[in-house]
This record gives sequence, structure tokens and C-alpha cells, in this order.
Amino acid sequence: MSVRYVPCHSVHRVVDLMNKKGKFPVKKFVTGAAVVAAASCALAISAPTAQAKAYNYGAIALSTSTGLIGYSYDYPDSSSAQARAVRSCGASDCETVVWFANGCGAVSYSNRTGNYSWAYAASRGRAQSKALSLNNSDAYIVHWNCTSNHG
Repeated sequence: MSVRYVPCHSVHRVVDLMNKKGKFPVKKFVTGAAVVAAASCALAISAPTAQAKAYNYGAIALSTSTGLIGYSYDYPDSSSAQARAVRSCGASDCETVVWFANGCGAVSYSNRTGNYSWAYAASRGRAQSKALSLNNSDAYIVHWNCTSNHG
């Protein structure tokens, strides 16, 4: 919790109304309002400001014809992470198959069917589990990676 002083222009306005000459039928109300305004404006208590959560992005690119994989992690945005993953893959048909923010990605492969599957999650274990569940029972993880601030 942080405490900060704030200017209280409204207190001066209420006090100015009280100091005017002439009839003011709600003087008790104005006096009470001035006391409340002065007390509440003296200190303003605010909740701590939420720190903006930093996002790190990662991606996995795959060439289904060669099985080559490229990856990236801890990039400031999704497009940079995906571009780096594709560049690091090393085959002409590499495409981003999964990207993630503050998390992990995983790719599984089935020898029986030749199918790849992929997934992302906040943790490595969950990403791997999801990638395996999307494939056949003989599938295994061929690649995973995470950003440094994953869940």
C-alpha cells in the first residue's frame, strides 16, 4: 500500500461557500462537508500500482518433409519469435506450428502414422502432455522449449 499527498481544490471551494456573506440555509451541511472533504483529501491511500507483466514470446517451427525443427524463446513479440524459429529451422518448408507467451511449446511425433502434433501451455509438462494427447498412443516428444518466465 502506498500513501501519497494530493492537492485538494474541492476543500477550498467548500470553505469559500461557507465564508460568503448572506444567507446559506444548509450551513451545517456545508460545515460537515468541509470537515469530511478536508479529512479525506489530506491523504489519499491507494492500492499498490500493478506492475505491467513482462511478456516473453517463443515459437517452434517445423519442416514436415525433413523433420527439422527450429525454435526461439524470450523475444519481445510473437512475430519476432516466429521469424526466428523459422530461420533457425533450416529447411525451405519450415512453418511456425506453435507460438506462446510466458509459457512452453511442445511437438510430438508418431512413428506409426508419421503425424506431428503440437501444443502450448504455461508449463513444460502440460505442453508435452497436450501435444502427446493430440497424437497416437506411440507418439513421443521430439522437441519442447519454454520462455524464461513460464508458469
